[in-house]
Amino acid sequence: MNGPHDLGGQHGFGPVAPEPNEPYFHGDWEKRALGVTLSCGAFGAWTIDESRHARENIPPATYLSASYYEIWIRALETLLARHGFVSAEELSTGRMLEKGAVPKRVLTADMVPAVLAKGGPCDRPVAATPRFAVDARVRTRNFNPTTHTRLPRYARGKVGVVEAVQGSFVFPDDNAHGRGENPEWVYTVVFDGGEIWGEDAADGLTVSIDAWESYLEPL
Repeated sequence: MNGPHDLGGQHGFGPVAPEPNEPYFHGDWEKRALGVTLSCGAFGAWTIDESRHARENIPPATYLSASYYEIWIRALETLLARHGFVSAEELSTGRMLEKGAVPKRVLTADMVPAVLAKGGPCDRPVAATPRFAVDARVRTRNFNPTTHTRLPRYARGKVGVVEAVQGSFVFPDDNAHGRGENPEWVYTVVFDGGEIWGEDAADGLTVSIDAWESYLEPL
């Protein structure tokens, strides 16, 4: 979807200013936000793609004025309510008022190291062979779905060249909405800077993205 998260190529947001020796967390509440989000994700009620879409649906004014972990917590509230773990009244009062949905599993402290080490691999086998080969010229689809997509706005309807076939992975556009993993081949596609940014692009600039197969059309 075209949401406040999709800022590639947008003007007016100021420079990116990395913080020297930035700490992992800027406050204790951020540690708790990370822990609560991971613990609730372990319930098995939603996918990482659904959680991303929940963040994308935060109203733009709220999203752009929120910190990183505030965005996580706002989206988590949406997910917990959507899947019946809390009610709107419980969220507003900060206390349990009735028994909610039962998690499929609960992440206990002793399980955390192994779970984090395992990560969340999303590579999956597919029966079909890759549709595109290295050096193939392709055009990205020009679409603006209201649902989740990993194709950024700035790279839609653009012509590029396949640089690498990365493997097959869960298709997030479907997985975010409960339509199954439906894995597809993923390609690294390289675009000339002028194709993306127009005549003001710096000389020699290229832009690379990883694109699922259904995002691409042959030329």
